[in-house]
Amino acid sequence: MHNGDGLQAAHAMRPRRRRRALLLIGALVIVALVLVAIEVTRRTLAEQQDARTDPAFYALPTPLPRGDPGEIIRIAPIESAPVGTSAWRVIYHSRDQAGADIPVSGVVIVPDGPAPDGGRTIVSWGHPTTGAATRCAPSLGMDPFEYIEGMHELLAEGYAIAATDYPGLGVEGASSYLLGIPESNSVLDIVRAARRIDGAGVSDRVVLWGHSQGGQAVLFAAERAAEYAHELTIEGVAVAAPAANLNALMTDDIVNLSGVTIASFAIPAYEAAYAEQYGSETITDVLTPAGLSATPDMAALCLLTQNAQIHAIADPLVGRYVRSDPATTEPWQTMLQENSAGNTPLRVPVFVGQGEADELVLPSATEGYVKLLCTQNTEVTFHRYPDVTHGLAAYAALPDLLLWLPTLGGSRASADGCG
Repeated sequence: MHNGDGLQAAHAMRPRRRRRALLLIGALVIVALVLVAIEVTRRTLAEQQDARTDPAFYALPTPLPRGDPGEIIRIAPIESAPVGTSAWRVIYHSRDQAGADIPVSGVVIVPDGPAPDGGRTIVSWGHPTTGAATRCAPSLGMDPFEYIEGMHELLAEGYAIAATDYPGLGVEGASSYLLGIPESNSVLDIVRAARRIDGAGVSDRVVLWGHSQGGQAVLFAAERAAEYAHELTIEGVAVAAPAANLNALMTDDIVNLSGVTIASFAIPAYEAAYAEQYGSETITDVLTPAGLSATPDMAALCLLTQNAQIHAIADPLVGRYVRSDPATTEPWQTMLQENSAGNTPLRVPVFVGQGEADELVLPSATEGYVKLLCTQNTEVTFHRYPDVTHGLAAYAALPDLLLWLPTLGGSRASADGCG
């Protein structure tokens, strides 16, 4: 064969090879899409089955037999767990504001495969506000993992995840909305429950991670863990746009729709928790007659699925929901202070992420909390995110959070958030 003939043959082969390569790539894409469709179908069918069985799972006998904090009352595998993971719905024993035994629900999810020596570090997640009514529990959603921000990334890094609903959500009971003690108890007790699950491989090493309301819950958990759950090793606590200073939150937001909504969720919870101490009428006296009348209807709605109904009630009440700012009116001033983070110094590293476009938890409030941590000699890592709003704060913080997590548990550098 002449060289020219060989070159012509080679040129003729290249288009065929390209076509074969493109066909192979196309076939792989089709296979991938088919696998994705199969996985979506599997999870959807499993979620629908879960929804049919949920009512029976969450219905508990009365009276409930007593149990130690974290002792499992009921557990069931979640068939709709993402591929490569195992997950369970759990109902477990916890403690309320007064120390009484209560049931709380939540979910636990772990990567498949053997746990490392010593077990998996577990991230206990505190979710942002979903509402204060029982049916607003994240674990009752069609996708019970939907509101675990950073779940896939954390599982990929080998962490186990525990996500409480908080008392009063999922399982019938008194609301714990923005009440630091019962919220934090539930955050710690679901870790205890996770450690009891055969095959979960969960260690005593804990990282606390929360957003908004969940930020308040996990900060409280970090403050109280040594006393309440001394067998757990809290390696650090991370928060995004935390509701850390409730007095500042109420002052900043009570003049707008968000503040009216937050207050309508909090007032029934605080009334139930503090009625014996202050009296129900003293607690609700901060409300106008219109606010008092509307609060039960708003408190019965779920934030993320019933926004239109909440707006219909709350919009006309903006500016006339309360008689005065609860943050400066007793007994609310004291109650809010008691349930704000920072009353007990933290002795574990703290990660804080804050969006600078946040109009719910204002940057100034978070900056004030960070300054408080610095005066208490807490090690703080503080990140600000330009143009990030409240709802996106946790996602914006994830890259920095994933860099911060591996630094925990060893020798520590000085804090870089207090400069």
